[in-house]
Amino acid sequence: MELASNSIPTAQEQENTQSSSRLRLYLGRQASSPWRYCLEQFVLALFGWIPTIVGIGLRALVYPLIMKMDGVAAIENHVRIRYADHIRLGKNVYLDESVYLHAMPAGIEIGDNTYVMHHAELHVFNFRELPNAHIKIGANCLISEFNVLRGQGGITIGNNVYTSPFVQMVAVNHVYTDREQPIIAQGITAQGITIQDNVWIGSSAIILDGVTVGKGAVVAAGAVVTKDVAPHTIVAGVPAKLVKEISGEERLPPGLPIYMGGG
Repeated sequence: MELASNSIPTAQEQENTQSSSRLRLYLGRQASSPWRYCLEQFVLALFGWIPTIVGIGLRALVYPLIMKMDGVAAIENHVRIRYADHIRLGKNVYLDESVYLHAMPAGIEIGDNTYVMHHAELHVFNFRELPNAHIKIGANCLISEFNVLRGQGGITIGNNVYTSPFVQMVAVNHVYTDREQPIIAQGITAQGITIQDNVWIGSSAIILDGVTVGKGAVVAAGAVVTKDVAPHTIVAGVPAKLVKEISGEERLPPGLPIYMGGG
C-alpha cells in the first residue's frame, strides 16, 4: 500500500508537470526549437529596437543569422518575428515598423522589391499541422498598412499586386453546422487563397477562404469576396459581384493628370 501511494503524483508534482507542458506548448508556437527560440529572441532583443538607418543597417548585417535573406533587406525597428528560420526575404524587401511575421511552421516568403507596410500582420501560425499552410508573396508587391493575412490554408500572391490599407485575406474558416457543439470544438476548413499577378485590392476589402482573384482584376474598397474573381474584371459589394470587365479600351476623363511611380 505504501508503494502504491507513493506512485500517485502529488498536487505540486501535477502542477509542475502542467507548467512544464504549458512552457513547451508556448515555445513550440514561438520557434522551431528551444535553442532557436533563445537565438532568435536574443538577436531581436539586441537589434530589433534600434531606430533610423543605423538600425536598418545593423539588422541587414545580423538578421541573416536567423532568417533566409537573398540580398539586402530594409527592416525597420519593432518588427516582430516568430519562426524566423522559416522566413525568406528577397532582394530589396522593405518591412516597415511594427510588422508582424509568424511563419509557424511552413513558412513565409516575400519576393524581391516588395514592401510590407506598418502594422501589417502575416500570420501562418499553423499549430494544427495543416498541410498547405504558408504565405508566399511575389515580386514588386505592396502590402499596405494594417493588412491581415492569415495563411492556415495557404495564401499565394503573384507579382505586382497592390493592396490598400486594412485589407484582410483569411485562408481559414470555422465549421459551425452542429448546433449542440461549441463552434470552437467543431474544427476548421482551410482551402487557400490565390491572388494572381497585377491585382489591386481596395481599402478594407476582405478575401475569404477558397477564393482565387484572377490576373489584372480590381477588388473595390469594402468588398467581401466569397467567390472567384475572373481575370480583368472589377468586383464590388457585400458579397462582391461583377461590376464590369476591363476591356483595355477605357479612357480617363480629359485633363485628369496621371502620376507614374509606386504607391
